[in-house]
Amino acid sequence: MKKRMTIVSVLNIFLFAFIAYNLILYHSTMMAKDKDMKYNKLTPEEEQVIIQKGTEAPFSGKYYNFTEKGTYTCKRCGAPLYRSADKFDSFCGWPSFDNEIPNAVKRQVDADGQRTEIICNNCGAHLGHVFIGEGFTPKNVRHCVNSISLNFVPTVAEEKIQNAYFAGGCFWGTEYYLQKAKGVKSTTVGYMGGSKANPTYKEVCEGNTGHVETVKVEFDPNETSFEELAKLFFEIHDPTQKNGQGPDIGEQYLSVIFYTNDEQKQISEKLLKILHDKDYKVDTRLIKADKFWKAEDYHQDYYQHNGKQPYCHFYTKRF
Repeated sequence: MKKRMTIVSVLNIFLFAFIAYNLILYHSTMMAKDKDMKYNKLTPEEEQVIIQKGTEAPFSGKYYNFTEKGTYTCKRCGAPLYRSADKFDSFCGWPSFDNEIPNAVKRQVDADGQRTEIICNNCGAHLGHVFIGEGFTPKNVRHCVNSISLNFVPTVAEEKIQNAYFAGGCFWGTEYYLQKAKGVKSTTVGYMGGSKANPTYKEVCEGNTGHVETVKVEFDPNETSFEELAKLFFEIHDPTQKNGQGPDIGEQYLSVIFYTNDEQKQISEKLLKILHDKDYKVDTRLIKADKFWKAEDYHQDYYQHNGKQPYCHFYTKRF
């Protein structure tokens, strides 16, 4: 009996030693990990909440009455925590979320033994508390988070503006009409289609660079379309005139649509066919857009600055 007790005691001692060893190893590993992790520098006020587990005053936080779209991240380590789509107004005085980014937030019993604390799963920063069963949203969960524990990364809006490039004689007159069109956000005159980098107006006018005077049009496809702008282009110059427009003669004054993609090319071909069927002997060329070189500043918005009217561009209904 005594021998049996001795064996049991030895096994218990061994088990205790094994557990202690693993706890020490785990603690050492976590300390090393914590030491290697680079944290953002916190102000004393931020440390009081994030490290000391304090609470900011209600209705005082930056993100309480905040509705921008984006992602809320941990102020201490930068880990993504919540998405704006999961934020709602609970009128409690702190930002409220009914869901977290998967595996971003850890729940644990609060020091008061009653509430459930939420911390950043990456660095352990105190975020606030989570409450269940209040019925604010169908998910029936409220993450009550201190604004001071968060940073915000706004969602980058998708680029809506598209570009089109039209050459129809002197770019002063072409720009004059295009910049007045609905949905056009900006226009820039310049040179396209040539071989020389960064050409000057004098060089282009000499006809030795191969460039054509071109207008870059930035437009919102929600308000207009490339087709509508291309139709207007065909109606503000004479697309049947060869080697120029009005008194402006030379390759720099050719009628050209520099298309940026297959869709623009197909639309341009469709409009050319319509004009051909109407017996217009159109000389407009379709060329794939390449490098656009902005013209000198004094050419930009030319007629807006001098108060005159185009001398070789007139509107003629063709569609």
